[in-house]
Amino acid sequence: MQKIAVLTSGGDAPGMNAAIRAVVRTGLYHGLEVFGVERGFSGLVNGSKMKPFNLGSVAGIIHRGGTILHTARSPEFCEQAAQEKAARRLLDAGITGLVVIGGGGSFYGAQALQDQGIKVVGVPATIDHDIPGTDSSIGFDTAVNTILDAITRLRDTATSHERIFIVEVMGRESGFIALAAGIAGGAEAIIVPEVEADLEKICRRLLEGIARKKTHSLILVAEGAASAYDVGETVHQLTDLETKVTVLGHVQRGGAPSAVDRLLGSRMGAAAVELLRRDSSGLMTALRDGGIVAVPLAKSFISGRVFPKDLYELSQILAR
Repeated sequence: MQKIAVLTSGGDAPGMNAAIRAVVRTGLYHGLEVFGVERGFSGLVNGSKMKPFNLGSVAGIIHRGGTILHTARSPEFCEQAAQEKAARRLLDAGITGLVVIGGGGSFYGAQALQDQGIKVVGVPATIDHDIPGTDSSIGFDTAVNTILDAITRLRDTATSHERIFIVEVMGRESGFIALAAGIAGGAEAIIVPEVEADLEKICRRLLEGIARKKTHSLILVAEGAASAYDVGETVHQLTDLETKVTVLGHVQRGGAPSAVDRLLGSRMGAAAVELLRRDSSGLMTALRDGGIVAVPLAKSFISGRVFPKDLYELSQILAR
């Protein structure tokens, strides 16, 4: 293998640039030519620029959020004709190895390219933390800390006005972000898709807190579980208490990656290149017990990540 490429796909995640940097510099160190594909699978199909990288190409990016390669979703890539076109473009350029940085949907696309004769290795990068097989994915730690900073600030005004704040966070169909940020931020309630919410029970707990002279409360809602506005309206109806809603939205994806995500991106990006150099394919880099290992790529999209019910139960105990 003489030439490899790297692309980012799906939603952006802080730490993607660290992974790109590691792929490029590790590849160059071993004498490979490394190319960056702009705009993910969409760019690969539609002819976006595929640029050669040198050491300077990735200078000064490790601290930046987002992805210098840009990213896009590509519904057309579900079609075999588009997959064949993308593989042909890589092979015509002499590129036989590809590192795909993204989430489960991106890895499904990577698997399709492998079926077309391209060696592929996935690097898990999604703030949703919903990829099975790895203890963490790039971007999750930064997103949780961004939420934690926001809810810490909200507590100040919640206390001042003696209000209940309902905060909606991202996560698609999973509640991992809400759970982690909720426990770390001391939320009085956490609503996630994996556990049916009992709003009447939550409201009773809020009223019990007020009876103990508690001046404010915070409820975290995962976007895949419910609308924060609906939750706020229900809580108001059941308690007659004033509620305020904050939807954090895409602010959770931006910003400089944490040290954890910079390190994880660097380790996983380098490991992906080493796997390609060993002529391996159909694998994903994964964090397991502090080390970086390789697991089957198909594991990332065939089944979902197991939700930690024990951690959720702990959040209920600590929220009293």
